[in-house]
Amino acid sequence: MPIQGIEQPELIQVDETLRLRKYDGKDSFALAWYQDEETLMLVDGLYQPYDMARLKKMYTYLNEHGELYFIERKEGETYLPIGDVTFWQEDMPIVIGEKDLRGQKIGRRVVGALIERARELGFPKLEVDMIYHYNLGSQRMFESMGFQPYEENEKGKRYRLVL
Repeated sequence: MPIQGIEQPELIQVDETLRLRKYDGKDSFALAWYQDEETLMLVDGLYQPYDMARLKKMYTYLNEHGELYFIERKEGETYLPIGDVTFWQEDMPIVIGEKDLRGQKIGRRVVGALIERARELGFPKLEVDMIYHYNLGSQRMFESMGFQPYEENEKGKRYRLVL
């Protein structure tokens, strides 16, 4: 129970082709996402490739602080993992690990489903901790979902959505 007093669902169906699957500790397929230079610059702001120990440490942290999900896309009759997202009031880190799927509004659809979950749970707001200034795609996506910048520093902006 990552969010105190709230049971995390095994699956959240985003739409007919996307779903969120609760983190189950089986994550080795995601290592490639966190070894990619472009992905790491968007996520961490520096290129320092992950190894399995660092990947596990990150997922353990995220799973202890919020609801950690793999984003899965339906291909034929099978759902395949394409990224990850963590949901809690203070942050919503999202990564589309499969680079060729970026820019297809997958993040927007996932965030929309999580905004709906936040409303159902009675959350007063959602925040995104930091989006780097050069990560224009993430900035546009969160702003299109109604998030507004509320703090800025030399690295980037923090966003908030009042529900």
